[in-house]
Amino acid sequence: MDHFSLIGGAMHAEDVPLARIAEQVGTPVYVYSTATFRRHAQVFRDGLAPVARKHLAFAVKANPNLAVLRLLANEGFGADVVSGGEMARALAAGMAAKDIVFSGVGKSRDELAQGLDAGIGQFNLELEEEGVVLAGIAAARGLRAPATIRVNPDVDAGTHEKISTGRAENKFGLPIDEAPAIFDRLAGLPGLDLRGVAVHIGSQLSSLDPLERAFTRVGALVAELRARGHRITHVDLGGGLGVPYRTGDQFPSPGAFGAMVARVTQGWDVELMFEPGRVIAANAGVLLTRVLWVKPGVTHPWVIVDAAMNDLARVALYDAYHDVAAVRPTGATFVANVAGPVCESSDVFAKGREMDAVASGDLLVLRSAGAYGATMASTYNSRPLVPEVLVSGDRFEVVAQRILAETIMAEEHVPDWLK
Repeated sequence: MDHFSLIGGAMHAEDVPLARIAEQVGTPVYVYSTATFRRHAQVFRDGLAPVARKHLAFAVKANPNLAVLRLLANEGFGADVVSGGEMARALAAGMAAKDIVFSGVGKSRDELAQGLDAGIGQFNLELEEEGVVLAGIAAARGLRAPATIRVNPDVDAGTHEKISTGRAENKFGLPIDEAPAIFDRLAGLPGLDLRGVAVHIGSQLSSLDPLERAFTRVGALVAELRARGHRITHVDLGGGLGVPYRTGDQFPSPGAFGAMVARVTQGWDVELMFEPGRVIAANAGVLLTRVLWVKPGVTHPWVIVDAAMNDLARVALYDAYHDVAAVRPTGATFVANVAGPVCESSDVFAKGREMDAVASGDLLVLRSAGAYGATMASTYNSRPLVPEVLVSGDRFEVVAQRILAETIMAEEHVPDWLK
């Protein structure tokens, strides 16, 4: 469920007409719904009610906007971060350091030190050497770094190739068969409080089956580690629940996920950690754009909009689907292609799509754009960085300004020897 709907024939975000945002802020622009974020946070939390001991950490990479992070902090979420920059954002948004989990396959030594100095709650280690280095940095500070090792369970998530993370050939995690010996060696280091394991097999999962297989393997690993004398108090089960981008798509609910987790982890006697991202943020946002031209095509007309692949990269990267809808539909439809102005053939949002009929100057939205949208934006073709707006009831505020090409260019420098 989201809070983008037609009121009086025009699409609103909660009680704010999208046309008003377009007029005052310009297009393209991301528009987020506070009510939708809160509802999704509540539904996810309620779905995990059968799990007695849990920690919820929003995957900051999905949407790192400071206002969004503060909103979710107010809903009781911590942060799952994969860079020092994301850590700084989570802290600036008011998320407690103890509620921050630092994941990621390429944490630098400076980032490890940054996490230690901030007092974050957990490091998810990706390789043995990282654990050795972290232990050394912590010991030099008189600290013990709370950590888990991330294992790769060699389970195919059945999702898109580019968002799969749990197969043996993926770059993430330690081979689960090698984990006990690695755990043995790392657990004895004085600067490390090695307290558990972590797993994350991919994103946009359409079935609970691969998650259950992965969690079952992790449960066996926990039992083996305990049999070897290790104290296991935390298991991070990652994220990955999918969301419906197309009308009619069916995905497992947080309630079904929570019931499966409670069943599979019964008797583990650990605090379970979760890293939801897309399932919280995706349907809480739209990308609002204006039609520049409707260009005749050989097969279908081309609807050229002012949003582009630099603003929303998912379609070009993953062949992702986003519903396209007119802000003020007339009831008429046509079959068309939707594309942006960037000079790339991959700058296409839809092909041969039956959609609301539109003309130059009309407003469109690309739905379900609240996750992996603005966070992946770039300035390709020297285009501005897209702004972000947060709506609450009948009010809205720009929570990330449009960063113009001139502003970015002002940070560049031509050396004297070229003048």
